[in-house]
Amino acid sequence: MSISTSSSRDAHVTPDIPEKSGSRWLALAVIGVSQLLIVLDATIVNIALPTAQTALHISDANRQWMVTAYTLAFGGLLLLGGRIADYTGRKRAFIIGLLGFAAASALGGLAGNAVTLFAARALQGAFGALMAPAALSLLTVTFTEAKERSRAFGVYGAIAGGGGAIGLLLGGILTEYASWRWTLLVSTPIAIAAALAAVRFVGESRASGNTRYDLPGALTSTGGLVALVYGFTKAASDGWGSATTIGFLVAAGVLLVAFVVIELRSSHPLLPMRVVLDRNRGGSYLSALLVGAGIFGVFLFLTYYLQLTLGYSALETGVAFLPFTVGIILGAGFSAQMLTRVGPRLLMSAGLLLAAVGMVLLTRIGLDTGYWSHVFPAELIISFGMGVVFGPMSNTALVGVADHDAGVASALINTTQQIGGSLGTALLNTIFTSAVAAYLADHATSPAQIPALQGAAVVHGYTVAFWVSAAVIGAAAVIAAILIRASREQVASTSADAVHVAA
Repeated sequence: MSISTSSSRDAHVTPDIPEKSGSRWLALAVIGVSQLLIVLDATIVNIALPTAQTALHISDANRQWMVTAYTLAFGGLLLLGGRIADYTGRKRAFIIGLLGFAAASALGGLAGNAVTLFAARALQGAFGALMAPAALSLLTVTFTEAKERSRAFGVYGAIAGGGGAIGLLLGGILTEYASWRWTLLVSTPIAIAAALAAVRFVGESRASGNTRYDLPGALTSTGGLVALVYGFTKAASDGWGSATTIGFLVAAGVLLVAFVVIELRSSHPLLPMRVVLDRNRGGSYLSALLVGAGIFGVFLFLTYYLQLTLGYSALETGVAFLPFTVGIILGAGFSAQMLTRVGPRLLMSAGLLLAAVGMVLLTRIGLDTGYWSHVFPAELIISFGMGVVFGPMSNTALVGVADHDAGVASALINTTQQIGGSLGTALLNTIFTSAVAAYLADHATSPAQIPALQGAAVVHGYTVAFWVSAAVIGAAAVIAAILIRASREQVASTSADAVHVAA
């Protein structure tokens, strides 16, 4: 079953790309702001969570929804958001996403109870799922000249990589000096300003062909992804063997298998298999999945280590992540200069290996080790490596993709990162808990010794989690080296509006 959004089988709108170079860079600024909002809002509430929980009387069992409601909606609806952007117009979808995001942020900031707050976070994720693929598609069709396009992707990659750390810093500042509510309210004026600027500086583009929605594909993919993310989330709290976790993971498997079957048989698939079966794009998506899973080892456990072990305040913890942002920006700038010279394969594999090495350095932390001697160097190495990776990874995900598939192809990068991040959170939490329990069992000869050993056991759990994160990111490096084969010429000339696929 499909719903047509156009009466013309071969409808196509030529991209209305800004003529002046200055206008294109203003469009990039608008697109960059939207990406910053999306990434920032995934982390900005983390440090504010304890204060919000107390203010709204949220139980320990339900407090996770302040984070997971956003992730569930965002990761589960990205594929559908990409197709809506393709068919209805990317500029239109982009502006609607920004305005909806602004409204949802205001609702969350003014929430008087937990239900309203959780609903607002879910709405943020839903509108973000519309905005994100539209933004990357607009970036692709706006910058077609090789050097300009490389620089644009470098800027985009820096924002995508550094936004999480910026969110932690800003969350600490707002929580400590204003109110936890401003971690949400701050997005409203920024999103509105970006929407107004988009009207003036961003050009419109729309996919060619018969613009129809694949409703069975949309329902099964969205339901499957939501069930998968929720199953991984519940595994962190209830365990992998709980009935709830198993039930949601089984449901996710059934729905996602059904989705693949539907897509193979549909004449207007939501996710054409040609998008993911290309080795370059498939390599990028798989790498993004593993990066999302591994990088949470930094943001999750390093935050706990700084606050609970080293005794940092919320603001001090945010400041401690600043080197991560600096490294991302430096790495992205280097990558933008080198992409058209050496191609994406070398940059992705080398950047991921460097990040894995930095993660290994974090395994050296202890109860009495210092920030500058152990955390700071690792942060710089990890972040520089990630900065090198993000631009080529986003670019390669769109190599050779048809204009008709640009939205869904770009949505997959965000989808795989979100799913990977959720999987990483659940997996690393389980590993951390098991490692702490095993350490206490091995070192405590009586229950009375447990309190004295608790701190060392927790740090041991962190280091085990960092080792697993390093292995996951190292696996991504191997995958990039094996699967990515796009030449520097292919990446330089990639343009989502260069090829049209018949409906």
